[in-house]
Amino acid sequence: MTKSIIVRDDNFGLRMATGSRGFDTLDRGPVMGATNGVPPKPSIEVEDLSKDDMNDLRRDPSVRAITQSMPIQLITPTESAAAAGGGSVTWGVKAVGADVSAFDGAGVKVAVLDTGIDPTHVAFAGVNLQMKNFTGGPDSAPDGNRHGTHCAGTIFGRDVGGLRIGVAPGITEAMIGKVLGDDGSGGSEMLFEGMKWAQAGGAKVISMSLGFDFPGLIKRLIDQGWPAELAGSVALEAYRGNLRAFDAIMDMFRAMAQFDGGTVVVAAAGNESERQISANFEVSVSVPAAAFDVISVGALAEGAQGLTVANFSNTNPILSAPGVNVISAKVGGGTVALNGTSMACPHVAGLTALWWQAQAGLPVPLTSDGVKARLRSATDSGAFAAGVDVADRGEGLAKAPPGAGV
Repeated sequence: MTKSIIVRDDNFGLRMATGSRGFDTLDRGPVMGATNGVPPKPSIEVEDLSKDDMNDLRRDPSVRAITQSMPIQLITPTESAAAAGGGSVTWGVKAVGADVSAFDGAGVKVAVLDTGIDPTHVAFAGVNLQMKNFTGGPDSAPDGNRHGTHCAGTIFGRDVGGLRIGVAPGITEAMIGKVLGDDGSGGSEMLFEGMKWAQAGGAKVISMSLGFDFPGLIKRLIDQGWPAELAGSVALEAYRGNLRAFDAIMDMFRAMAQFDGGTVVVAAAGNESERQISANFEVSVSVPAAAFDVISVGALAEGAQGLTVANFSNTNPILSAPGVNVISAKVGGGTVALNGTSMACPHVAGLTALWWQAQAGLPVPLTSDGVKARLRSATDSGAFAAGVDVADRGEGLAKAPPGAGV
């Protein structure tokens, strides 16, 4: 028996009864979703299943994916030597143009799936924080790590000690899903349940600075006495299965956009590259940032001749944003400067909220596809130092909508 995750569309039978078509998971085209007014309804079940149980479930047409649970972990940042303070606006907020934008994210609900939040921090005063703990324990459990608090501060934090840290400080509704424990680890079922919760709760943006822990699963199995070859094979199958499950959830989100406008998912690219060792020591974007329809974000640093890509930032992101010397909220009060694609991701999550707000004022349908299109088309490709590889910085530096009529 093994702990398994079942991703199901609870409206599948109703859609079939009304003559609606199902999902085309091969091309993920517009045929998936709902006709006759019946949207998909994702559900996540976690059960102990035998191989026979799993095979039986795979014959159930309402089951979109079934996979073994695997560990997830935060994309670990490092503390910066930069002083946590000074000036009136963080360099990241200024670099993406949020400080001069006509928009502040008002009216847009965001979700942060991470280690939780310090709800008493002054940066979150006036924000209605809907907290849910998927790791066990009370929903009110605070952030015992610091990672989630820092990320949330960059998205919607209010000024701290006269310093603007938030890209979208007009946000007043935030969903805080604790999908990682205070040690920064969790299970993939926690992430999937958090995603479903956020989407069902009306979040228009989901920010996640975490990844599937493939090496961690191999180590866990070996520590349990599994032969290395078998541990690697089982871990690979779990990794592939979890990617399919993530894609199945994203497919349903995309189909549901016909009814609720959709949700934009933003994820950190990962910190596995080590360009300080060799220019060729580059690791590609990790999952879930590499999954279908996710906006992956790489990390940038300030340079004398323009922006540079951080040595640790994984290559092939869709967009890039400030990820070095990023000052944001610190658990217990005050601020701290951290480095990581974890710090770049919330800049883009905040910008996505600004683009939702900006698009709401235009005479066009308000959808996640439209928001993503504007976000990706508004990048700055001229802010970089000479020699920065396009593959490393993606389509460019993500930017805020400047003003009305964008």
